[in-house]
Parts: sequence; structure tokens; C-alpha cells
Amino acid sequence: MDTVQFRIGNIPVGEGLVVAPMDGITDSAFRCMLHRHGAALCYTEFINARDVLHDSIFFERKTAQLREEEHPIGFQIYDNDPMNLLQAAKKLIPFQPDFFDINIGCSVAGVANRGAGAGLLLDPDKVAEIFDRMTDAFSIPITAKIRLGWDDRSQNYLQIAHLIEEHGGAMIAVHARTKAQGFEGKANWSAIREIKDSLRIPVIGNGNVTRVSEIHKMEELTHCDAVMIGRAAMPNPWLFTLRDREEISNSEVFDFIQKHFGLMLEDYPPDAAMILFRKYLNQYLKPFALDREQKIQLFSHAQPLPLLNAVKTILRL
Repeated sequence: MDTVQFRIGNIPVGEGLVVAPMDGITDSAFRCMLHRHGAALCYTEFINARDVLHDSIFFERKTAQLREEEHPIGFQIYDNDPMNLLQAAKKLIPFQPDFFDINIGCSVAGVANRGAGAGLLLDPDKVAEIFDRMTDAFSIPITAKIRLGWDDRSQNYLQIAHLIEEHGGAMIAVHARTKAQGFEGKANWSAIREIKDSLRIPVIGNGNVTRVSEIHKMEELTHCDAVMIGRAAMPNPWLFTLRDREEISNSEVFDFIQKHFGLMLEDYPPDAAMILFRKYLNQYLKPFALDREQKIQLFSHAQPLPLLNAVKTILRL
């Protein structure tokens, strides 16, 4: 059994990196591949509480496709209304999440500007209410992923972190940028260290980690309980095996592609799988710097086998 590196409430989390929740990216197939390559913990794509409450098809794919091997897994939900979050979570419980994660970090305008995601950073009282309601209603842990603040002038991360812990939160993941930064600029790892030093619950660090050396640097500087990988997981899923992309052989790249594509064909109709897989394949082949015409030719294949054969040609296998 893996060595336990920390616990979310009473849930043991083995050693390894954590996969960030990424909408349109961290579906079941991708989560499984990362888990098989060493990820210790995954989240769903973020789930709009209003989609759940209105039985939208958009939330069903994010929750119904869940393999046993993905546990422990957190369902990340977002909204600006504490009651919406509570009622949505009640409808999600039958899908057997190990914990619920409250999104307090999404910087997308359509989310943050209506007071959800990073918009909750502007309303600490509402954050406290959310955690009071959620921790009273559920026996599973309630966690959060936060940013440092709305902008440089309102970096209230210590206040938000303490509120989450004081109102029953079991873990905090910290994307060490403000809402205004989006995904640009340098992440402030020192802020993660501040949060870690001031809380008793586990703290996960996130931001500006794309190489193995940066994983070790974040661990050393922040003393975080685990490092979370987001966008860097797509071009280099082998980070979860603590290897940089240039260390991966072409045959291993093809093996990963083939297995990931196979999982997607299990989860989606073939036509949909072919289309959805393009974004992953484009990232896996990034080091080969395919030009526009090569990409058009590659993605013109309408059947799995011809597509995989074309990939083998690119990889010179």
C-alpha cells in the first residue's frame, strides 16, 4: 500500500501529485490515465450547481462516468448561492464522491463576475455560510480551492483560509495567483507557505509547476502537503511519474496515447471520442512541432485505427 502523505478528514491520500480540476479536461478517461501514472488525488471537472439543480446534461457526464480506480475523488462544485451548493451536493451524493470541493478560485468572467468561483473571495461571510451549511449536512469532507484574492489590492487569502478551517473545511488547495492574474504572471509560492504555517488542515500548492525541479522547489519552499498540477498535465502527463517530457521515449508516448484513446472510446460514442481526443493528442505531440497542414491531415482521420497509424508515423515507430 502507498505511504500516506496526508488525510482529508479520515480519507488517506497516498504519496504523489494532485491533479487540478480542469473543465473540459479532467474527465474520467484522463483522470484514470494520470492515476495509473502516479497521481494521488483527482477532482472532477468543475460542476455548475445550477446544472445539477435543473438536471442539465452538462453535469451528468462529469459525474456518471466515474471508475472505481479513481477514488479518492472530489466533486468540485461552484455557485454564488450557499443553498444552491447545498441542494446540488445532495443530488450528487448518490454518485459517491469521497469529498466535495468548493470552487473559490475560477477566474473566468462568466463565473467570477456573478459572485461564484473567485467572486466568493469578495464575500467572506458567504464563504463561512457555505462551509457551515455543507459541513452540517454531510459526513464526507468539504474542501476548497482558492486564489490569493480578487486582485493585488485585495489579497485576503489568510482570512479566507482561516474561515474555511474554522467552519469545518478539511483541506485547502491554493492557486497562488489572484483572480486578476488569471493564468498569467508568476505564482506567489510564499503565500502558500503563509497559509500552510497558519493552518492545521492540509494545504495543497498550485501554480507555475511545469517541471520536476519545480515540484521539488515548491515542496521545499512552501512545506505544502502535496503539489497540484494543472495545465502542465496535458503536454506532460509523465510529470506524475516525476519525469520531464524530454525523458519520455516515443514508444511510451504512443502507449499512453493508445490507452487514453481506448478509455475515451469506452466513455463516448466513436465520433465524439475522435473529436474530444484532439485536444489531448495535440498536446501529447507538441514536442514534434507539427505545422498547420500536418495537423489538418492528422485530424482528418475519421476512424480510430487510421488515426493511431498516423500517430505512429509521426513518432517514427
